Amino acid sequence: MGKPTGFKEYARQTPGYEKPEERVRHYNEFTKPLSADELKLQGARCMDCGIPFCHQGCPVNNIIPDWNDLVYRDRWREALDVLHSTNNFPEFTGRICPAPCEAACTLNLTDAPVAIKTIEQAIVEKGWAEGWVKPDTSKPKTGKKVAVVGGGPAGMAAAQQLARAGHSVTLFEKNAKVGGLLRYGIPDFKLDKAVIDRRVAQMVAEGVSLRTNAHVGVSVSPKELLDGYHAVLLTGGSEKPRDLPVPGRDLDGVHFAMDFLTQQNRRNGDEPVGVADISAKGKKVVVIGGGDTGADCVGTSNRQGAASVTQIEIMPKPPEKEDKGMSWPLWPNRLRTSSSHDEGCQRRWAVSTAAFRGAGGKVIGLDCFEVDSKFQPISGTEFKLDADLVLLAMGFVHPVHEGLVDGLGLEKDGRGNVKADTVQYVTSNPKIFAAGDIRRGQSLVVWAIREGRQAARSVDLFLMGKSDLPLC
Repeated sequence: MGKPTGFKEYARQTPGYEKPEERVRHYNEFTKPLSADELKLQGARCMDCGIPFCHQGCPVNNIIPDWNDLVYRDRWREALDVLHSTNNFPEFTGRICPAPCEAACTLNLTDAPVAIKTIEQAIVEKGWAEGWVKPDTSKPKTGKKVAVVGGGPAGMAAAQQLARAGHSVTLFEKNAKVGGLLRYGIPDFKLDKAVIDRRVAQMVAEGVSLRTNAHVGVSVSPKELLDGYHAVLLTGGSEKPRDLPVPGRDLDGVHFAMDFLTQQNRRNGDEPVGVADISAKGKKVVVIGGGDTGADCVGTSNRQGAASVTQIEIMPKPPEKEDKGMSWPLWPNRLRTSSSHDEGCQRRWAVSTAAFRGAGGKVIGLDCFEVDSKFQPISGTEFKLDADLVLLAMGFVHPVHEGLVDGLGLEKDGRGNVKADTVQYVTSNPKIFAAGDIRRGQSLVVWAIREGRQAARSVDLFLMGKSDLPLC
């Protein structure tokens, strides 16, 4: 477990950032990695805490103390093997996971958790640099054909696991490239898309067949999948955005956040952006929604040259610091400030929007009011915000039903997600399985990877009657 006294001898250290005024000029990743010696000391901080609560915090069941210890002992190759034993894509989680493992770390009781996420990313990046990450084609072919629908992290993880079990896997993706929201939603400055490309290349080398620009339920018939494959796994995500049906919603300049973010990612990837070009350049931008998607809109707006950026959130402002006695080792409710906020943004909490104001069919502002703890208007708190561009970043309600889900006639749960449990991941059709956001609703990349891996095992069991794929 690292060095027994390391947590007392070495301070927590995480990568530095390029200065805000410099990084807003580009869309590249801007973290400054730690050196090998610095990472060794961070691995040494992993204490012999008896019960590794970090395991409870990690949805993919990463064996965190083990690879922390191996980094401390300069045994990087072994650390990579341990890391890959539970997580197909640690380079994704090492960049964009909010790190619930660190919140659960025993050292978080003193606000100095082990730099787990930093070490995780460093291990896999060293693995790529040293040529240790190679295709796994060790299993003989089973003759079974599986269709995986949706090329996000859940679909990628499932497709890779099923290919490694020896099945012939086809991954259907409606966009031109694989990656899902990792590619089209997460900004490049948080996740360089070359990171996705190299992993996709590994999957293809392992036998995964990619069918891009193939929108099942639109350009590809669901019947083709049912007739042509022994099993179908749906991993299409939760893409129906939460709307804000107030007066003025139809004004030009009011857009869903994902439309805005996707366009910029397409520009960066030299893909067509679509008909309506959405740009924040020179505009007063208001982002409605205080989560990660809203923060991504802030960072992207600043890079596009927005005149100003304001972010409003209906929830009350969280406390600066959580009560450890009440929250640890669970994910705490506390104020989180992202790197995008540091680049320039005014933030307001406990605010709701009554209407959008317009002139000549275009949005010019918002009519807002403050709300109480029950989200009811507080009399006399009405105020106005000027805006040329409004981005709705209020999350997603459920998967899109038209086409795929309704085309397959699948049963839904009370929230509109595809109904399936977390044991077999099977839907109301015994040949069709579902995993990731399409099943659980909007969630984190780490949950998508977990469910993709577990669903792959269930599909393998369905096809073969047994499975050597891991349970987690």
